[in-house]
Amino acid sequence: MQSERKKGYAWAISAALFMGVRIFSFWFIHRLVLKYALVVLFNVIMWGCYVNSMKSLSALQATVTNFATNFLTSGMSGYILFNESLPLKWFAGAVLIVIGVVVLSKSSIEKKAHTS
Repeated sequence: MQSERKKGYAWAISAALFMGVRIFSFWFIHRLVLKYALVVLFNVIMWGCYVNSMKSLSALQATVTNFATNFLTSGMSGYILFNESLPLKWFAGAVLIVIGVVVLSKSSIEKKAHTS
């Protein structure tokens, strides 16, 4: 059961990372057809990973893990691609989001589902 949850978190994180790869490919590839073909490909992969994560986790756990990873990769992408600053408030928010994900992953959602 524990390895199944770990796989679920890995799928949720992978889905968010493929979203980040999609952003990078869209930014750096200049051929229009290839650019949109890669966007579609990475979207399909991303959704496949996300659906697989929801098979192992609750929808809430999969969604918040995916959201947190999206938040972190979007911030890093903005910093790398657009030279955006990441103020201390951004890092404080990121830490709070990660703490929230950890709290939700340790929550009794799964226990409640099995006792009903």
